[in-house]
Amino acid sequence: MDTSLIHLLPQDTLHQIFSNLPLRQILICRSVCKLFYETLTSPSFLNLISVRPPFPLIALRPPHHQRHVSPHHPFLHVFDPDLTQWLRFPLGFLPFKSTAAIASSFGLVYLWADSPDSSKSLVLCNPLTRQFRVLPPLGSAWSRHGTVLAGTGGRVLVLTELAALYFSGSGPWLKFSSNLVSKPRCPILVSDSVFALCDVGSPWRNQWKLFSCTVAELEKSQGWNRLEKQEWGDVFDILKRPRLVRGTGNRLLMVGGLKSSFSLNASCSTILILRLDLETLEWDEAGRMPVEMYQSFQESSKFKVFGGGDRLCFSGRKVGKLAMWDCSSEVGKGEWRWIDGVPANGDGLCRGFVFEARLTAVP
Repeated sequence: MDTSLIHLLPQDTLHQIFSNLPLRQILICRSVCKLFYETLTSPSFLNLISVRPPFPLIALRPPHHQRHVSPHHPFLHVFDPDLTQWLRFPLGFLPFKSTAAIASSFGLVYLWADSPDSSKSLVLCNPLTRQFRVLPPLGSAWSRHGTVLAGTGGRVLVLTELAALYFSGSGPWLKFSSNLVSKPRCPILVSDSVFALCDVGSPWRNQWKLFSCTVAELEKSQGWNRLEKQEWGDVFDILKRPRLVRGTGNRLLMVGGLKSSFSLNASCSTILILRLDLETLEWDEAGRMPVEMYQSFQESSKFKVFGGGDRLCFSGRKVGKLAMWDCSSEVGKGEWRWIDGVPANGDGLCRGFVFEARLTAVP
């Protein structure tokens, strides 16, 4: 019989004590003993902390060469920017031979999983509580060519150049034509609208433009709206290989190499982050990579950017670490720093997404 004094405390008292801890510490305490695990996973405790802010993390997607490999001990690798440390959440509770985490929304992680009949399914899971739900199966082509955009309430959009699939949170997938002028580059979902960059140039010279479409318009095949203002000038021409990333609130970020000139094969002087306010449709500069940091990316043939909100991560071939832009607490253009110890680095081109971990998120 366990006679430790903590076992004599009423459950309500334990709940009040643990509810004062940060979410990071709550997760650690769950592994201490059976009593703590049962206390910290009980519905009454989860309801008590339901108003707590999420645990902001940066999650890594598996490298391309490992996407269809079934590891013996699958994990979701995440980085905690506040504590500057890597963590990992086991995914072995998922009953699939192969999974690949690709996106997240409101505390839930979306993964492509191989079904027993060799078809592909999207799986929603909460790695903290080990709960999951399998969405209706899809063809493997959607996992190879589609971009998964996760919204609130379990809503999911899988977008390609020619078609789109929409899942409202229940029922079957709805399929409709996407009618894009070219393959969408880095599409993002902001509220009920999809934004994407499309190349409207020639085979010899790219010309990127910003397009948007609400989910309702997409369902009705009403086409995409080209967003542009005369005041924007050459905002799309100063960046090499621009990418879109979701910003904070009603803002989006556009990231790319800052061209040194407008010539066809102009070199880049650094990486520039521009921010668009979707209410006023005005651009401003959010940040630019320090020159000494950018020197590590100059020898890389290309770089990847991922994250969102006030934090972005950059990876490049042979760089061996991540560069992070953090504007969460800084006034002005934000803070730049290196992130070492990247797990499963592969060729160095890491990809990832923001994971706002929540104990209360239910698939």
